[in-house]
Amino acid sequence: MHKPRFLSAAVLALAMAAGGLAGAAPASAAADNPYERGPDPTNASVEAVRGPFATGEISVSSLLVSGFGGGTIYYPTSTAEGTFGAVVISPGFTAYQSSIAWLGPRLASQGFVVFTIDTITTLDQPDSRGRQLLAAADYLTGSSVVRGRVDGSRVAVMGHSMGGGGSLEAARSRPSLRAAIPLTGWNTTKIWSTVRVPTLIVGADGDTVAPVATHSEPFYAGLPSSLDKAYLELNGATHFTPNASNTTIAKYGISWLKRFVDDDTRYTRFLCPGPGVSLSVEEYRSTCPF
Repeated sequence: MHKPRFLSAAVLALAMAAGGLAGAAPASAAADNPYERGPDPTNASVEAVRGPFATGEISVSSLLVSGFGGGTIYYPTSTAEGTFGAVVISPGFTAYQSSIAWLGPRLASQGFVVFTIDTITTLDQPDSRGRQLLAAADYLTGSSVVRGRVDGSRVAVMGHSMGGGGSLEAARSRPSLRAAIPLTGWNTTKIWSTVRVPTLIVGADGDTVAPVATHSEPFYAGLPSSLDKAYLELNGATHFTPNASNTTIAKYGISWLKRFVDDDTRYTRFLCPGPGVSLSVEEYRSTCPF
């Protein structure tokens, strides 16, 4: 099970003095969790189209990288509160990063560096998507022009469809990842008993490409019972719902990333006990408490 990793107040104070982090979080809050970013969350703030951070974006050419197909980096423009956790997102089968682009500025404005990627080929399988997500994560944290804004120890993966299956592959391959979020994921593998990464599975009740009965639900069941995990099934949704701006996906995706990438327990209340059945949610279950 994921355990929070905090810095001591003394170490944090030295880092702030060395880096000149004017306007950083108050010492008392920072001593409790130096990774908290942004004001206390509200229901309105996690559902908002834009969060409290102004963002910029940088295009990454496929000609300048290896192991994946380039992409776009979205990032908070101010580092006054320190560095940020990162999220790398893969599109689905036959799709390009444009299909998941809405997640870039939405997540970045909540305090993450986000990398929406293209893949080397649009026809590859989940294992390839998983390797490309990890290659993109390594580029983002090690070579990109925003690497100084990123805390390389706090990286998450997301993906839609084939990319969602790829995010599970990446989580299995790299247990140091802080979170994984497959969105209407597709993968022939159903058992994920070796995954140690906190995982939020998002399915859709009307998915006919990767039906929840044969994909998202078995994925959730196939993760260890001891793992921090949750299953969110969208109501009135299809396989392609994650390809357009969606408040439910954003709200619970942001909350999961905040809780496990940033160790920010302020967001636990959105996940535990989680949403009830509604016009947007068909089902929610989890291994609460986290």
